[in-house]
Amino acid sequence: MKGSDIICVTNRHLCRGDYREKLVEIAKAHPSAIILREKDMSEDEYKELVAWFLPICREEGTKLILHYFYRVARELRPDGIHLPLHVLEELCSDMGLDQSGDIRGELQNELGVSELGASCHSVEDAKRAEELGCTYILAGHIYDTDCKKGLPGRGLEFLRSVTEEMTFPVYAIGGISPENIDEALSAGAAGACIMSSAMESENVGELLNSFRR
Repeated sequence: MKGSDIICVTNRHLCRGDYREKLVEIAKAHPSAIILREKDMSEDEYKELVAWFLPICREEGTKLILHYFYRVARELRPDGIHLPLHVLEELCSDMGLDQSGDIRGELQNELGVSELGASCHSVEDAKRAEELGCTYILAGHIYDTDCKKGLPGRGLEFLRSVTEEMTFPVYAIGGISPENIDEALSAGAAGACIMSSAMESENVGELLNSFRR
């Protein structure tokens, strides 16, 4: 994925207005990628949503990364899949993959994706994600955020400790705003993820431009 850019993570429960209209707006704003994170949907509901949204993303040239539902990825062949680390470990185990082989290549071929991501909350998580073939990770949460009420952000030193160890892109997540993204980039992040601000924004294109400035 492109460095120094923004990934939009979806959450329909935070959406202001029609959810599908918001998805189209985000795709047309051309973030680095969209992670379709609707893990409380049934697999059938999620598959129907992806089947509708994937052609729109392809028409716009916006990468679509699925979240959690790797069977849907295997069938519909999006650009990527983002998995909780324990799910990625289970998938590799089920496929009989180990560190002596080309885990990344096997997963990419099996799931039909180019991007493999995981969410990491420690340096150890990040190293494990690398062993399991990830092409990028999300590291967080960095700042205090309403999405993680009561849990203090892990901070910039945490982010720096992860980026210094990794050879692939690390995207900061958690409380990232146009006012603090430069701090995250200075700590080595390739870019950042936003969720609530994208879901609640009245103009996603202007929001992304505010980060890019």
